[in-house]
Amino acid sequence: MPLTPLDIHNKEFTKGFRGYDEDEVNEFLDQVIKDYEMVIREKKELENKLLEQNERLGHFTNIEETLHKSIVIAQETAEEVKRNAQKEAKLIIKEAEKNADRIINESLAKSRKIAIEIEELKKQSKVFRNRFKMLIEAQLDMLETDDWDHLMEYNVEPVLAEAEEK
Repeated sequence: MPLTPLDIHNKEFTKGFRGYDEDEVNEFLDQVIKDYEMVIREKKELENKLLEQNERLGHFTNIEETLHKSIVIAQETAEEVKRNAQKEAKLIIKEAEKNADRIINESLAKSRKIAIEIEELKKQSKVFRNRFKMLIEAQLDMLETDDWDHLMEYNVEPVLAEAEEK
């Protein structure tokens, strides 16, 4: 068990023949008591400070752990958001490619249909041109026949005279 200032104060020495000066010993003991009390007080203060510092250290350790956990959670969340964004981007790209393929196929089908319609119109225009040409040629042939000359020679006066008689 450690020595206390009270133990030092109450210490009695036996007196021997030609021993130490009692006043000098008492004065020295008084000085030892003061110094020892001061050391004990400082020790208690330092223990209290150490306890306080340990509590603060514990508090900061908790904060550090919480921050570390928060950072880990934030990183995991960021990774998850990144993965989700990449998945969504892939889906958007896939959908866009699908729509592009559909649009291209529709355009090709329309262009084929238009090409077929153009070919049909070309055929119809050839048929119309040939028929029109044939009609014009038939009309020209009719103009070139002798029937026109025969009409010019036709005399209308006897027909008129006959009609007047009636």
